Amino acid sequence: MMKGAGCKMQDAVAPDAHLHRVFTVAEVRVENARTRTLVLGGSLPARPGQFVMVWLPGVGEKPYSVAGAAPLTLLVADVGPFSHALHQLAPGDRVWVRGPLGQGFRLVAGRALLVGGGYGVAPLLFLARQVIAQGGAVEVCLGARTAEEVLLADEFAAAGAGVRITTEDGSGGAPGLVTTAVEAAIAGCRPDVVYACGPVPMLEAVDRLCVEHDLPCQLSWEAHIRCGLGLCGSCERPGTGWLVCRDGPVGPAGSGR
Repeated sequence: MMKGAGCKMQDAVAPDAHLHRVFTVAEVRVENARTRTLVLGGSLPARPGQFVMVWLPGVGEKPYSVAGAAPLTLLVADVGPFSHALHQLAPGDRVWVRGPLGQGFRLVAGRALLVGGGYGVAPLLFLARQVIAQGGAVEVCLGARTAEEVLLADEFAAAGAGVRITTEDGSGGAPGLVTTAVEAAIAGCRPDVVYACGPVPMLEAVDRLCVEHDLPCQLSWEAHIRCGLGLCGSCERPGTGWLVCRDGPVGPAGSGR
């Protein structure tokens, strides 16, 4: 169980969170060849780690982590037909959103270590800014396959976070997996809590490190979310009954096992 972070308490989902709201695209920022940030003209009462379901009529509906709440901001990687359609949006275009949904990160006082793998950085800048605003110190470890795929490093630094970068091909930062940077960060200055978001193998590795070092952690799990209501079961962590859309995405060490 996680110590001192209260992850047993679930975020209450407002009755109107499952109703679509119309948002207008206010700004589109190109992060790299495959990734864009969509800034929408409006806000939601979301916490870092929660997600929204984004709908385009005639195209479909997919979940996205909340990268910012006021204004509502989404980080979108072009990895399929729906995300490709989002990449075609321009300021003035409309999208339909329901949320915020799921369980978000819970802030713990003190020194926070954030771990992001690939597109898993989406909710972490939002989280870092909140931790720093409340007087906490933040160090972030960002991992990606190549330097070109490292996301938001400058934004984390501008927010006041220390940044460690690793790339699998050695083209940026230190060569290797992000867990190498995590181990170095823990050894350099023990954090009070670890927050992580990224691919499942990375989360499992961070989970093991936190158990080994007796550190509380909060992990944001990826899954194939369809309904966002906890009804269809498509996002169940295998063989556990733990639903990412309802019981997560964020859970403590061992969540979803």
